[in-house]
Amino acid sequence: MGEPPVFLGLAGHPVRWRLLTALARGDRQVHELTALVGEPQSLVSYHLGKLRAAGLVVVRRSAADGRVAFYALDLARCGDLLTAAGAALHPGLALVPPPPPGAASPGAVLFLCTGNSARSQMAEALLRRARPELTVVSAGSHPKPLHPYAVRVMAERGIDLSGRRSKHLDEFTGDRFGHVVTLCDRVRLVAPDFPGEPERVHWSIPDPARAEEGLAGFARTADELSVRIHYLLWRF
Repeated sequence: MGEPPVFLGLAGHPVRWRLLTALARGDRQVHELTALVGEPQSLVSYHLGKLRAAGLVVVRRSAADGRVAFYALDLARCGDLLTAAGAALHPGLALVPPPPPGAASPGAVLFLCTGNSARSQMAEALLRRARPELTVVSAGSHPKPLHPYAVRVMAERGIDLSGRRSKHLDEFTGDRFGHVVTLCDRVRLVAPDFPGEPERVHWSIPDPARAEEGLAGFARTADELSVRIHYLLWRF
């Protein structure tokens, strides 16, 4: 009969399920996860190690403070393993999710990074294409000119960023948003509170301009943002 699919064994543990649920909403530090699941840090770290070994969770050192790590859930891999688990029991149980809901409006969405030169501009453009009826904007704590590689990789995906200007987050401090998504660890520390208590989401995504991969790094960032935004739509 074989062993149960690996995802069922991992997700079936109560602590690991709570960790997966917390990380499904955004990237977290270990002390935040400890508070959310209500367990000692040693136990949380143990179960995070299990999830990392299975490739469900990845960890990145903070760009703001290298002593801090952010844990992120690979939702695409979770989906693949869930589909495989259903199919292992019966072919008719292979999961095929319906399209993301689109009836309810989540309110305006603000993407923030440090320079508003790549990550947040790319995220804004991707969400605008996916949900053109939404109000989507982006800004930075220390704006810099739009990076030419950001323009290039988005053009390869059929999105024209040329002519976009970088904006300081102060332009939006009095505006109301349904969601505020921080895309880098530095801006997470300085992002102000916005009226109406929007849902705050953090994605710890490295700055491709600081990497040594050149255009390939920007392409990888665009791919990661595409996946994350696909799953963000399910939160609306």
